[in-house]
Parts: sequence; C-alpha cells; structure tokens
Amino acid sequence: MKEYKNVLTCILCLFGYLIGYTQHSSIIRAVLNSDNHTLEIRQEFTYQNSSPDTLSILYFNDWAHSFSDKTTPLGKRFSEEYIRRFYFAEPEERGYTDIDFIQTPEKKPITWTRVDQHPDIIGINLLSPLLPTASRKFVLRYTVKLPDDQFTRFGFTRDGNYNLRYWYINPVVYQNGWQFYSNKFLDDQFSALTDYQVQFIYPSEYTLTSELNVVSREKDNGHTEIWLEGKKRSQLPVYFEKAPTFYTIKDKHLTLISNLDDNEVMGRLKTVINERILDFISEHLGAYPYEKLLVSSLDYKENKIYGLNQLPKVIRPFPDGFQYEIKQLKTITLRFLENTLQVNPRKDAWVRDGILVYLMSEYIQRYYPNMKLVGNFNKVIGLRWFHIADLDFNDQYYLGYKNMQRLNLDQALAEPQDELLKFNKTIANPYKAGLGLRYLEAYEEDESVKKSIKEFYNTFRLKYATSKDFQATLTHNTTKDIQWFFDDFVAKNDKVDFKITDIKKKSDSLYVTIKNKRDVNMMPVPLSVYKDNKIDTTLWISRVGARKTIKLPNTNPDKLILNESQVVPEFNMRNNYQNLSGFFDKPLQFRFLQDVEDPRYSQLFLIPEFEFNNVYDGLIVGSTFYNRTLFRRPFRFQITPKYGFGSQRVLGSASFVYSHLRTQKKMNAITYGFSTSVSSYAPDLLVRSFTPSLRFSFRPLALRDNESQTLTFRSVNIFREIDPNDPPETPNYSVFNARYRYSNPNLIHLFSFIGDLQVAENFSKISAIWNYRKLFLNNRQLNLRLFAGSFLFNNTEADGDFFSYALDRPTDYLFDFNYLVRNESGDFLSQQWIPAEGGFKSQLDTPFANRWITTFNANTNIWNWVYAYGDVGLVKSSGQNTQFVYDSGIRLSLVADYFELFFPIYSNKGWEIGQPGYSNAIRFMITISPTTLIGLFTREWY
Repeated sequence: MKEYKNVLTCILCLFGYLIGYTQHSSIIRAVLNSDNHTLEIRQEFTYQNSSPDTLSILYFNDWAHSFSDKTTPLGKRFSEEYIRRFYFAEPEERGYTDIDFIQTPEKKPITWTRVDQHPDIIGINLLSPLLPTASRKFVLRYTVKLPDDQFTRFGFTRDGNYNLRYWYINPVVYQNGWQFYSNKFLDDQFSALTDYQVQFIYPSEYTLTSELNVVSREKDNGHTEIWLEGKKRSQLPVYFEKAPTFYTIKDKHLTLISNLDDNEVMGRLKTVINERILDFISEHLGAYPYEKLLVSSLDYKENKIYGLNQLPKVIRPFPDGFQYEIKQLKTITLRFLENTLQVNPRKDAWVRDGILVYLMSEYIQRYYPNMKLVGNFNKVIGLRWFHIADLDFNDQYYLGYKNMQRLNLDQALAEPQDELLKFNKTIANPYKAGLGLRYLEAYEEDESVKKSIKEFYNTFRLKYATSKDFQATLTHNTTKDIQWFFDDFVAKNDKVDFKITDIKKKSDSLYVTIKNKRDVNMMPVPLSVYKDNKIDTTLWISRVGARKTIKLPNTNPDKLILNESQVVPEFNMRNNYQNLSGFFDKPLQFRFLQDVEDPRYSQLFLIPEFEFNNVYDGLIVGSTFYNRTLFRRPFRFQITPKYGFGSQRVLGSASFVYSHLRTQKKMNAITYGFSTSVSSYAPDLLVRSFTPSLRFSFRPLALRDNESQTLTFRSVNIFREIDPNDPPETPNYSVFNARYRYSNPNLIHLFSFIGDLQVAENFSKISAIWNYRKLFLNNRQLNLRLFAGSFLFNNTEADGDFFSYALDRPTDYLFDFNYLVRNESGDFLSQQWIPAEGGFKSQLDTPFANRWITTFNANTNIWNWVYAYGDVGLVKSSGQNTQFVYDSGIRLSLVADYFELFFPIYSNKGWEIGQPGYSNAIRFMITISPTTLIGLFTREWY
C-alpha cells in the first residue's frame, strides 16, 4: 500500500508539473488590407490539454465578430446604455469574422459552430477526444473585418490608423469548466496563456507598435513584413500609425512603450516619473515577467481618473506633471496587473481593481501626502471656505462609492461585471474594493495587507487564480478573524452604518452601546476616545453584529467618535459623534451654497434670494435654508422665508422629504414628503398650498434592468384669500391623487404606463396613458401613445374648464409640469407643449372635455430626426355631442424627449400652414429641469 501511495504521489507531481509548464502555442500570419480595413489571417494552433478532463470540444474567443450586427450581446449592451452610434452605423462600419476553414495540418476538415447566445465564441469539434496532457494541432484561415473605432475606440480610425484589440481568435480558459462569455464592451476577455509567433504584412507607410519582441523586419514593394514573438501571453494589442505617437523609456526593470503625453512634461521629467512609478510597482508587487510593457492613451480613456484633473489645462488646479503622472500611474499599474494576474475579469474583477486602487492611494500618500482633492483651488478665496477644499486627493475614492450608496444603486463586489451599472463597474466598485483593502489594513494594524498583495502576485503571476486564492493569502497573513470582509463587505452590498446609542457611567467604567443600523453581520469599527480635545485612545470594536455593549475605563473623556479616521466606508458618518461634556454632539455650521457634507458638524446651507414683483409685493427679500449636500441624504429639507416690502407680508415655502432606502428589496424605497407655500396672486391677496405625499418605489434586484415602478399618494390643497368684489377665476380645491407609474425604457424598446385617480369634493376622474416606442433594425422608429380619461362625476362646470381634460395644454392644477408660463399670454412661451393628457399639437376649437376623452398619438421618422406625426381622438363635454378631432404635422426631434419642435399641417381647422398667424401655431417642447437634463448625459451610467 505504501508503494502504491508513492507511485500515486509521483504521478500527481508529474501531472502538476505538466499543468504548470505546458503551454498552448500559436503561429499567426496576418495581412493588413488598408483599402477595405481587413486582416487576412492564417493561424496554426497547438492546444495543450492541461486539465484533468478529457475534452471533445474546444472553445475559442472570436470577439472581432461581436460587432457583426445589432443583436449580438455587444449590440444589446450598447442599446441598454443608449449608445446610438452602433445601432445607426452603416454595415461597413461594423466588424465581423469570416472563417474560411478549420482543418488539421493534414487538411482534414474540422467542424465548428458559433455558440448559441454567444456569436463571438466558437466551438471546435475535435475528431477524437483530447486526453489530459495531450495536445492537438489545427489550422484556421479567416478574414477579420475591422470595425470603426467610434464604438470602442479600437478598430480603424478616421485618420487611417488602426488600433487593434481582440483582432484574432484565441483560446478560452478551461478552469473548472469552460470560462467563456461574450464581449460586452467591458475590456474583460479571459483568454488562455499562449506562446505566440506573429507575422504581419502591412503597408510601409505605417509604423507598428506592440509589446511583443521583434524577431525580424523587412521592407519590399511598399510593404513591411515583421515577425514578432511572445511567451505566455493572454492579449496582443497592436497599433498601426502613419505618424508614430509612441515613445520608449528604458528602465532597469523593463522597457516602457507609451503614447500618454503631456506637453508640459519634458522628456527627462517623463523618464524620472515613469522610473519612479515602475520602481514603486516592483516594490509592492514584484518583477514584471516580460521585457516590454505597452500602455496607450486608449487604455487610459477606458479607465480614466475622474475628477478635477479632467478640466482644461488653463484652469486645471494641479501642478505641472501631476496630471501626466497619475494618468501613467493608473494605466501602467492596470496593464501590469492585467498582463500578469490571470483572474477571471468577469467574475473576480474586484481583486485586480482593489489592488489597483490600493496601490494608487499608497503612491499618493508617499509622494503627494498634501495633495488636495481640488488641488490648488483650496487656496482660492471663496473656494477655500468649502469643506471640499479640505479633502485629500485620496478622498475621491470614498466620494465615488458614497454617491452610489446614497442613490441606493451600489452593488456587491462579487457581482459579475456584466451585471453592474456602468458607474459601478467603472468607478464605484473599484473604489469600494480599494477602500476595503484600506479598511482591512487599518483593522489589522500591521503590514499584512501589503505583504499579502505582494505574496499573491508572486505566487500566482502568470497562473490562473481566483478570489478564493486571494482570500486564502490574506487570511494566512493575519492573526485576526477577517471572514467578515469576504462574507459581508465583498459578497453583499449592505450599507455600513454604526451609531452610539447609549452611554452609561458606573463608578470607574463607561458602558458604551454601539448599534449597527444596517444589520451588517460582524463588521468591526474603530472607537476613538477624546480627552482635552485630542485623541486619548482608539480601539477596534469587532463582531458588532446588530448591537454590542463594551466596557471602557472612565477617564472623564470629552467625547466618543466612531470611525474618526473614516477608514470604514459608512453610509452615514454624521451620527458617529457622542459629546460627554456639552449639550450638543456637534457644533452647528452655516455654509453658503452647496458643499460636500462634513460629519464633524451639523450643517445648514443658505442662499440669499431677491425678487421683484411690481404688481403684488414689490421687493421680495429672503433666504433658502437647506441641508442638501452634493450627495443625496435620506432626509432633506428646504425652508425659504421671504418678506414682500410692497405687500408687507411674510411669504415663502418649505419642503421636507424622507427616503427610507431598502437594500436588495424589490420595493427599494419609501418616500415621505410634505411641501407648503405662501405667495401673492393678486394685490393684498395670498394663496396658500400644502401637499403631503407618500411614494413607494420598485426596481428589480438586477439593477441593469431599466424597469421601474412607483405608486404615489398625495393630497394637493390650494386656498386663496378672496376679494368679494373680484373673485378668482380658479377655485380653492383639495384633490386626493393616487398614481401608478410603470416604465421600462431603453434604446430599442420603450414601454410605459400611467394610471391616475383623482378625488375631490366636486369631481372625481380616472385616466390611463400607454406609451410605446420601437426602433427597428432598419433604423425606422415608431412612437405610439394612447390616452383615455373619464370623470366619475363632475360638478365643476361653474369653474369653467379648470379641472377638465385638455386636448393640447393641461391647466396643471396639480403642479406636475414645468411650464415656462402658466397663463395663455399669447406670447411664444405659451406655445410650450407638454406630453400630457390629449397630447395634441394643434390648438383646436374643442380644447377641453369635461366628461371623457380618448386620443391616439403616433409618429414615425421620415429622415433622421425629422418625423411625421398624427393625432386622432374623441372628446365629450356636457351638453355637447361627441367630437371627432384630428391633427397632423412635422416633428423635429432635435434632442429626443428634451427639445423638439412641432409644425402643424392639417387638422380640424384645415390646412394650417396657409392660415393667418401660423407662427403662433408652432409648438415646442423643452425640458428645463436640471435633474432631467443631467439624466440625458448620465442615463448610460446609472
């Protein structure tokens, strides 16, 4: 039996040796045709089965084919993020792979297929099973049509250059099964390490740049033939340029090739900066296994540093060279990790992201410890008074993550990359991962995190690894229990929020109760004890759970502060203070305008306001007091007291909103609101309003799903002071409103539904709106809308049509719409069109209905942003026959749903174009809400 075990051990060792050192190999011969933007490729591949399994089919990445049409996973991803350029691109601007054949070296055909739902993955059916440690050779011939670089910045450029990534067929990683997935513009291909020999033939007007070693180069008949080689490579980025932009810096570690540039940085300084970066990375990670490292401006654009460093040079608040240095730092570190750490970037991206952000923050701490988030702006009079001017450069990581926390859109680090919102994938999750390693480092109070990162890199350099391997390395190097980090911080997106709830003094001891408000299991938090306005001691409270009471010696401290150093990325740090020697836990601070929140103070912001109303109030002076900061708070208030010197009356408004955010719940928020206002509507007469509201918000647990639902209840109450000699045209009223809204928008399909019920003393009405938009594969767009509404009872005829359904311009008695003017003044602003109720554009002789209304609106594009529209409907008012109404015209969708013009042509009024005053019939739609306008630019991020 002992001999049997020895033999088995030898076999396992031999098998482990083969797994560690056997390697796929590939010989690629590629001809660049610049006339039709293609690569003619012949590829000889030797596949080495390093797994313990017998394989009958081999899978390969063919991500060049992900550009082949609008319905690939890449095309769908573009549509989800409202990236229109790919959907509307011409066929010749897209890319594809045309495979001529796959065969054995003896020219025996091998069948292959594209994987269902993954057209950019091919499966090669082997003629016979491939046993462990065995290899198989085959030959591929195919043509790659390169895409336009406008989609992903890679492909052929408008100035005739070529930026190539994912341009060839390469093997999928087999690690506990096949690890294949489609290209979704995430820069996360997971391909097996392979030894490459590459021959390129291309026009001699180009200069080729890559990080492979040049074996030979020859020029003949206007073409250049070059042989390149590289061992154990996962990616082969290549750049063809007519005017070379790359420069080379030779360091003692390696040769750096880059085209990241800054005109303010001279050649020698570039060398010094890059040598310092490479020394730093080598110190914290280890040796780079290749001779060359290629970093490009496109790599940086895919992974930018977001902040004030992106401002134009003339106003950028950072010293010369800093912009270049941090760009190089991030891009070099990222490429360093991508080329050497073989972790699945779709499943375990947080490992590389965390190490990247950790190293960047370490670099800033070492070389720029006094650098502020706003740079030199912190010295500008006025700007330096804001708290944001006090923040360090590394504080950007917490701010970027907190933004998504406060929006309740944060996602777990363990979430696959293709399920993350773009903001989370690009900014929030990498920042959270880096913050997490900082959190872990502070908790362990030693160098174990730094040691673990270096050990992990050197152990798994050019080997396949998982997040479990990283966890094992971190756990091995610490004496503390850090399971909470992986079970809670990494695996979940629960908010972290600690609070001191109770302090009891008993003889010479203090009993302090700490509450974990978000019920995150067992996460630690530091507690600082202040005495004589300085830290007396800091201790870590571990395994807090939902609530924990600890005993401290009573040294008569001034105050206790949780997370004073802010190493724990909490949802709310404002409740971490407990004052033991005064009445208030924190002093009150007044600030002008808006700022980031400072948890050390109870902040109140104010903005002075001045108005003038010649008719009613004369000069109006007031100020808005509010607690809203740059990042949304659960509780928000705004109080605006004003005084009218002409009317000698107190005016103003106030609103209070509290949002109860629910993590990982389909009903993700409950919002309570109350608003009130007092204003003049006539000389010596006031109108008062108050509106309590309650809203339930629903969103799928998969946040990339654009579906959303809200259920809102509110009561709108308007009361006017009445002059008996001149009663107002519109009455006092109180309306209870219940509204359900469903929306599921994206570029290809949009569907929404609104159901509305209104109940008042003198009327009750119900209505519904259906919206549907479809973008067809031929780029034709169809927009359909149906509105139906009916009064359940209506005793308001004496009030005119104030509460009636409107065919083209609602009276907006519930104050739902952002009208530029709220009266029919006859000027251009009164021609504003709102997509509500009847939705007509022409102003017909039957503009209202006080019984029921049904309308159908449709439009389709004639050419690009020029649409033809048509509306039909039936309106019924008391004492009148049912009226059939219609109109038609041209819609210019200059910015869809945000700025549009409508030109009526034909309606119940006849040919409108030839009628007098036609300019008054032209309607326009404009969105003036800042939040909505910002959404136009941020919708692909959230």
